[in-house]
Order: sequence, then structure tokens, then C-alpha cells
Amino acid sequence: MTALGAVFRPQLPPERLRAVVRLADEVGLEELWLWEDCFREGGISTAAAALAWSERVRIGVGLLPVPLRNVAITAMEAAALHRMFPGRAILGVGHGVQDWMGQVGARAESPLTLLREHLGALRALLRGERLTVDGRYVRLDDVALDWPPVEPVRILAGAEGPRTLRLSGEAADGTILTAATPPDGVRRARRLIEEGRAAAGRGTDEPHQVVVYLLTATGADAAARLRAELAAEGLGSVPELGVAGDAGTVAKAVRRLTEAGADTVILQPTGDEPDPEGFVRFAAEEVRPLVP
Repeated sequence: MTALGAVFRPQLPPERLRAVVRLADEVGLEELWLWEDCFREGGISTAAAALAWSERVRIGVGLLPVPLRNVAITAMEAAALHRMFPGRAILGVGHGVQDWMGQVGARAESPLTLLREHLGALRALLRGERLTVDGRYVRLDDVALDWPPVEPVRILAGAEGPRTLRLSGEAADGTILTAATPPDGVRRARRLIEEGRAAAGRGTDEPHQVVVYLLTATGADAAARLRAELAAEGLGSVPELGVAGDAGTVAKAVRRLTEAGADTVILQPTGDEPDPEGFVRFAAEEVRPLVP
């Protein structure tokens, strides 16, 4: 079954999160995703609060920019979330927006090398391994977590370009694709991910989850808001990107993505969505019943 969720966009002030999380839990939304966007809201702090305010909804962070984070700290925080809230935290890591990384003096000369090293060390630490690493970016000297997760933890990677998509297949447990990914882009991403998995010798016993954001608008001015956001992102001419309309229209767009290879579709409201709580209710109560 396709998993369906929604995004709490960081254009909203942090104090709005509690009401949205509680509503998501109440109406049966499967997943609520948060973003660590510079310079808005921290991913781990908001995820911890969201998990504490809820009982059943899964909370995703898509994604934590690895240039900003020492891998040992990422592992400690991830392990704590998974031990306190078993099975409910979903964490993704990635390059981050390079301009933002430059603003804080964290831009890496080789983002791909950094992500590869970070993924390898992070997954090993969360498996309870003791590591000594002397990489180009990741350096650890006899490091192990005192409190690793009790159950295996899946770490996702955000990816867009071919090399990062192959790396995600090789070194991550799943891939997060942005809302700039139409159905044909999902098919292409799946092919590249599988190339990476094959190169790493990863078999069918290790499923690789693909999560895709779908820019979504509903309500009286939905089409105008969708067009404006796509135009602002320079994506107005990309076919089959985003969806505006009622639950039936949105469900059809979700199905197009799942038929292309997505396992999870996360409805991403426009940055000017006037009713975040209403959007969550729409996703859970109106769109969910129409998605297999």
C-alpha cells in the first residue's frame, strides 16, 4: 500500500507545529514531514517535539544537511529519537542547499564524498558498531554509541543528480525526491538507484524506499497558487509537476507517482497555504481513501 503524508513547511512559525501535529494524529495521517531549511527551523528539535506531542503519526525529517552536522551528533540524536519513539521517526540526510552551506562556511569541495562518508559512518554507528575513520571529511577515533537503537534503523538520502541517486542506492536505505520530480523523473531515479544497488551488491532482501514530495494545492484559488509557486521555482514549464484540485484530482496525481516507482508520496502545500490544519485533514480524510 502506498504511504501518504503531508509537509509542515518551515515558512510557518514553529509555534504552529503543535496544533498541526495533534490534528495529524487525530485524523489518522500516516506521516508528517518537517524540513531543516536554513535559516528557519531545526530538524531534530522540531521532530522531537512533534513525536512527543503525538501518539501514532510517523514524523519524517527530509532532510538534515550533512555539511552542518558532525556525524557522531547526528547518530546520537537519531538513536535517541528511535529509542524514545520506536518506529515513528524517519530521518533523511543530504547535501543541503549549497548556497546556504556557503553562507555558514560549511560548503564542501566534494559534496558527494562528504555524503558517502557520512552515510557510511552514520549507518554503522546506528548498528552499534565501534568506528575509527580517517576520511576526507569524516574523522572518528574509536567512537561508538552508548545507546544505539534497539531495532534496525533506516536512513534515507535526499538525491537529485545521477551520481547522488546512484550513491543513495549504494549507501542509503531509501531516497527522498523533491517536488521538482515528475513521474518520468521518478522512473529515471529508480533506474539510477538500482544501478547503485547493483554496484554495491545489495539484494532484493534490502528494500529501498522511494519518497516523493508532490506540490499540492486545493481550494478556490488552488490553480493560481500552484502556478505561482512553480513559476517562482523556475519550474512552470515542466509537465506533470504539481497538482491543483479536489481530492480525486490529487489522488490521480499520487497514483501516477506510485505507478512510476514511488513507495511514499508526501503532499507538499504551497508556501502560502492559508489553512495548514485544513490541508492535513484534506490529505488524511479525503485523499487517503482514494489512494490504494
